[in-house]
Amino acid sequence: MALSIIIVDDDLVCRSMLQDIIEECGIGEVIGMAEGGIEGVHMILKSKPDVVLIDLLMPDQDGIETIKRLKSMDYNGKFIMISQIENKDMVGEAYQKGIEFFIHKPINRVEVEHVLSKVNDQWKYERYITEIKQSLAKLDITELTTVRKVRKVRDVVKPILMDLGIIGEIGSKDIVAVMEYAIEQRQVTSFPPLKELYESVAHTYKQSQKEVDKESKAIEQRIRRTIMSALNHMASIGLTDYSNPKFEYYAPLYFDFQDVRMRMKVMDEEQSPEKGKINIKKFLQVFYMETLEKVNH
Repeated sequence: MALSIIIVDDDLVCRSMLQDIIEECGIGEVIGMAEGGIEGVHMILKSKPDVVLIDLLMPDQDGIETIKRLKSMDYNGKFIMISQIENKDMVGEAYQKGIEFFIHKPINRVEVEHVLSKVNDQWKYERYITEIKQSLAKLDITELTTVRKVRKVRDVVKPILMDLGIIGEIGSKDIVAVMEYAIEQRQVTSFPPLKELYESVAHTYKQSQKEVDKESKAIEQRIRRTIMSALNHMASIGLTDYSNPKFEYYAPLYFDFQDVRMRMKVMDEEQSPEKGKINIKKFLQVFYMETLEKVNH
């Protein structure tokens, strides 16, 4: 599903350029355009778009004031600020009011596509998590206990590990243990802190606190290396077949898609492998949500 987008900018040329870029890259659909902040507020509250691209400086009402009004009226979409202003104080205030990213003027196609891609990945991830939380909120705990006896967590986790290409990695056993602990705690609305997860797993086979602390760090490193292997696996699939269903599903869901693309570039250009960047908490939280959803079905 493409993002629904409204553009608010007093510059007709800027609005037209943004609309053309958005429609050509296929990430979103422009459902409305406004010349100023006051008109934009009415249009946005009526249409409730996923994303608002809004100019910082406009004659009737600037972008920051417009965002402030929309937030006070319970609009929860994402904001991307358009501006040629480099004033750090104004930029800082804009971020405080809830913007997601900046697009600089004059408009650059590559920058617009990059920013929209990042917002789209974030939007899909948040929507996925919200949908799972909503379904879990309706779940009766007694039903969850009954189903868990029939279908164990590790039976659900193993196929996901296989799809991610990490079933044979030593850290995959730690991920299974982490999932079992997290689901046993029934943390439906919040994910346990990583330190708690590592220590809880370590406590199952270590005695002293010193041993637990040492093993917790070892667990973190094993999981980190395993997640990096998953990233490499996804990047490898993407290079071979960008439309592969596993790549389309897992790559943007478990990773920041920009990191996947960077990894693909390194592999494609046969550059020296770098350490790479991964988000362990995001990976494990998505893994947890997906595991819990499958356990309940």
